[in-house]
Formats: sequence, C-alpha cells, structure tokens
Amino acid sequence: MVPAVSTIILALVVGVGVTTLANICTTVYLHRGLSHRAITFSRPAHAVFKTVLWLSTGIKVREWVAVHRKHHAHTDTPDDPHSPAISGWKTVQIKNLAMYRAAAHDRANVDKYAKDLAPTAWDRVLFDRSWLGLTLGTLILCGVFGWQVGLLAAAIHVNYYLAASAAVNAIGHHFGRRPYNNSATNLQWLAFITAGEGFHNNHHAAPTSARFAHRWYQLDPGWWVIKPLTWMKLARLRLNEIVLAPDQRRERVPQPA
Repeated sequence: MVPAVSTIILALVVGVGVTTLANICTTVYLHRGLSHRAITFSRPAHAVFKTVLWLSTGIKVREWVAVHRKHHAHTDTPDDPHSPAISGWKTVQIKNLAMYRAAAHDRANVDKYAKDLAPTAWDRVLFDRSWLGLTLGTLILCGVFGWQVGLLAAAIHVNYYLAASAAVNAIGHHFGRRPYNNSATNLQWLAFITAGEGFHNNHHAAPTSARFAHRWYQLDPGWWVIKPLTWMKLARLRLNEIVLAPDQRRERVPQPA
C-alpha cells in the first residue's frame, strides 16, 4: 500500500529535521568540540549531545574522533582514511561509510588518535551499543508520528546524513574555493546542509577555531548554535578569534578543476 501524500510530506519534514539535529551535534560536539578541543561543554550539554547522536546515528564518539584526527594528520595522503585525492571523489562519495568503518574499527588507530577519550561506564552500558541507539531512535519516531511516518522518516534521515557526511569528505576536498593554502574547499551550499561543514578549507586553515565562517557573507549554522550555548554557560570557547595554523596564509591559489 502506497503511503498518502500527507504521510510522505510529514516523513520528509521529520527526516530532514532529525538529520539537521544530527548534523548540528556532529559539527558542534564531535568535530569542533571533541576532535579539535575548540569548545568545552558543561556536563548537561555533553550528555544531551551524546544522547542525541546515539539515538540518531549510533556513532561511537571516540571512533569518530580518531578517524577525523587521522584525517587531519594525513590529509590527502595514502594514510588519509577518506581522501578523494587518492581514491577519487566519486569513490569517496559512494564508499565513505565503508572507509569510515575500516578506520573506526582499527583498534590501533583509535588507541593512537583518541587516547584521551577512554570508554566510560555509560559507554559500556549504552553508548557503545550502536544498534540499540538506532533502534530506540526509530521506535521513538514511530511512537510519536506513527509507524509509517516513523519508518519513512528514519530512512530519509539515514540516507541524507550518510550522503551529506560523504559529501564533506569527497566534494569538500575536490570542488569549491581554496582561499587558504590547503587541499580542502569551501562550498556555501554544502555548509547549509551540514550545519557549517562545507567551509572545509577555512576549517583546515584554522582547526582550533570554533567558527568556520571567516567572512561576513559566509553563513555557518553550527556557529549559530554555539554562541547561545556560550551565553548560557553551557559551552566555553578555546579561542575567541580565528587563529590560522602556522603553514596557512590567505592567498590566491589554483582552484580545483
């Protein structure tokens, strides 16, 4: 039986909403906060971010952090877990999840790059059980919106989140502008659908900065969440200004083909 149009529309709205929430948690908490220590969080904020990520993505925090830190340590070299310069952007877009899982499940990689994030008691009981989180998250959607909307919304969310995450690694290192001296790129449209991650060139230029937008006309949705958190004392910035890495400089560099 084909779902009614109203059911499909509601599922689309809910699915996009869940992905937006997951993207915000990914960029603000996992990426800017834990991976680069650009932000520190209060205990309540930490608990909320981690729970939402568990229910919406099933991500194990220390594994995500380890993969991302390795990416920065070996950007666009054969040791990069997901480099379009090595594998081609189409391959990374299609196989990003498999590439991520290979690096995330490498114990040596996790021990090396996420040794500051040892498993907690809560991790062992709940947060390391990825399928439990995803199942509970789907059941919550079905309980709130009905099983048809819930299952459709979950499917939309999974596909949107995985495709957008892959695009940051694939498209975000191939197409777009390179105002700084690194191989990542800037794309405003990608920043819109990933809560700011599309300003990847800016981020690689200043990885310890919590703000990815470096110009007044660049819109970074993740930053719009971070600032209110600091006002409410739920988060604290490592730096109040953008500090470029020593090897970075703003200049005209060749744009990707």
